[in-house]
Amino acid sequence: MPHSTLIRKPATLVLADGHVFHGLSFGKIGTATGEICFNTGMTGYQEVFTDPSYSGQVIIMNTVHIGNYGVKETDVESSSVKIHALIARNLEDQYSRHQANQDLNAYLIQNNIVAIDGIDTRALVAHIRTEGAMNCIISSEDLSVEELKARLKEVPSMDGQELASKVSTTSEYELGDPASPIKVSVLDFGVKQHILQCLVSRGAHIRVHPAKTKIDRLKEFNPTGYFISNGPGDPAAMPYAIETVKEVLAEKKPVFGICLGHQLLALANDIPTFKMHHGHRGLNHPVKNIITGQCEITTQNHGFGVDPVAVKNHPNVEVTHVNLNDESIEGIRLKDRPAFSVQYHPESTPGPHDSRYLFDRFVEMMQ
Repeated sequence: MPHSTLIRKPATLVLADGHVFHGLSFGKIGTATGEICFNTGMTGYQEVFTDPSYSGQVIIMNTVHIGNYGVKETDVESSSVKIHALIARNLEDQYSRHQANQDLNAYLIQNNIVAIDGIDTRALVAHIRTEGAMNCIISSEDLSVEELKARLKEVPSMDGQELASKVSTTSEYELGDPASPIKVSVLDFGVKQHILQCLVSRGAHIRVHPAKTKIDRLKEFNPTGYFISNGPGDPAAMPYAIETVKEVLAEKKPVFGICLGHQLLALANDIPTFKMHHGHRGLNHPVKNIITGQCEITTQNHGFGVDPVAVKNHPNVEVTHVNLNDESIEGIRLKDRPAFSVQYHPESTPGPHDSRYLFDRFVEMMQ
């Protein structure tokens, strides 16, 4: 596919705390808002951009060159780009990979994504690490800084936002062998495609349900287990999902939750969640499995966490994994039924495969 025509215009990034950065446009010419966050991964930018858990967010890619291997139509986690906007030091419209179908500039334009590069991302990330996550606005239109600040004030905080139902499937679908004795009802709050592939590749027949599906419909599939997916937004703003997870747990069948699913499992057991200072996003987060004593290098993407004090004081919940950087809770399991969850992403696309044994464990629980 031929390269797109790259149009460069002055672009501006304004943070909610008043800091202003100037760069050049990339992708769509326009204006975009969202919560700023950063990802430390050196590869896998296309999988990151299409991860539904990034809905509502403006992402800084820490790696100095983004786009240098183009985009490939199969390297996706959903049907479209889910980030609201992109920030980088160098965004590349020229790529070197014979498997690529398109350059990054054309891909962003096709998906209506505003981007800015020429930014000192080291300084910007250091600022976010110090001051915490906050809203921001990017514009490559002819808007003054004061106009951008005024627009930014109208953007709602991520705290309290229910976004999962907006990125969930709108209709049920099935994957895998219908003759399989392993059947999983998946609650889709923004599930990544490689999570589903990890289940199907282990012999599971799965039915993926919209976010607000009731327990009676989930049970109609006659599942041997339930999966609670990842997704965007504030888990505490999802009372419908918390109630459904409680009803799922009452079935006493195997339950596995990832990321948002981990937080919902905690909330279903009256363990609160909280908004993190700047969250965890990247491919190199060290996590210790307390049960085995082994360390895993994990892929992560979350801005909310589970209250560590409440977890440790809960009589029926056991901590299974902790983050070795900040000791945050990375995994839990219930003592009285076969239900467990992790905060990180064991499907690891992109990222290391240290944690894929968790899918094996889930399947074994259903056999």
